[in-house]
Amino acid sequence: MVAVAMYRAAAMVMLLALMSFSACQAQLSPTFYAETCPDALSTIRTSIRSAIARERRMAASLIRLHFHDCFVQGCDTSILLEDSPSITSERFVPQNNNSVRGFEVIDQAKSAVENVCPGVVSCADILAVAARDASEYVGGPLWTVNLGRRDSTTASPSLATRDLPRFTDGLQRLIDLFESKGLNERDMVALSGSHTIGQARCATFRGRIYGNDSDIDAGFAATRRRNCPATNGDGNLAPLDLVTPNSFDNNYFRNLLQRKGLLQSDQVLFSGGSSDSIVNEYSRNPSTFSSDFASAMVKMGDIEPLTGSAGIIRRICSRVN
Repeated sequence: MVAVAMYRAAAMVMLLALMSFSACQAQLSPTFYAETCPDALSTIRTSIRSAIARERRMAASLIRLHFHDCFVQGCDTSILLEDSPSITSERFVPQNNNSVRGFEVIDQAKSAVENVCPGVVSCADILAVAARDASEYVGGPLWTVNLGRRDSTTASPSLATRDLPRFTDGLQRLIDLFESKGLNERDMVALSGSHTIGQARCATFRGRIYGNDSDIDAGFAATRRRNCPATNGDGNLAPLDLVTPNSFDNNYFRNLLQRKGLLQSDQVLFSGGSSDSIVNEYSRNPSTFSSDFASAMVKMGDIEPLTGSAGIIRRICSRVN
């Protein structure tokens, strides 16, 4: 009888956990604001397109900002929180400092949405939609964004330092990081393809272009040295894709085949390891890459959202109400 009772108790715990998980997932819906703020998506889209029209690089920055948010505490815009007496910001950890950007663009989009329907749309949803709209603007894929996230009241520099990839990471480290967030190796390679747009700071690739690595094309390294001296110039920028730096395409993968990945964490995707076949596939088939990227962005955007009574709707994205 005791064994039966214990089995029933365990079954009940599992059932409640599954019900809780299902309820959380059910609250994320593409039509979440259909009644409460029907103009939310069009308002965000207008704001994001205007920002990228002013600066094309912003498209890559917004996609990256969403990624760096979701990998820490889930997609809750903890990355947007500034330092305060009760908050230590994630913005200044090594993977973010002098690197993540676009905060003011999300602030502007939030302000525009607040004018339409105050206190309804979360910063987390705005950032998720902004990443999708940024991709579309530069010729990348579209996807349906699940909505209903709420914003965190905390940030975690320690988790950001632990869980965000670094430009020096090896292949297995990257695979492990992504798997810890429910993303498989194919998702990881597809998401890395966002480096088909955007730029990197000299400090992140200096060691690669001045080293003796055999996995970098000599001519490519020489070209990159022109604007990245051996000392100083840490903030000098170089496009991650020299050929089509402002268009979302599959050229990133073609670069890897030619040993022209700018960052070490790029080139390790094609270095004799398990991801070589995926890189080869994406280099040959842009439609497959586009489809897989969209699917991976949906999966990433659904990492551990705050829903229901959890979290808040921040009035200003950079601070707790």
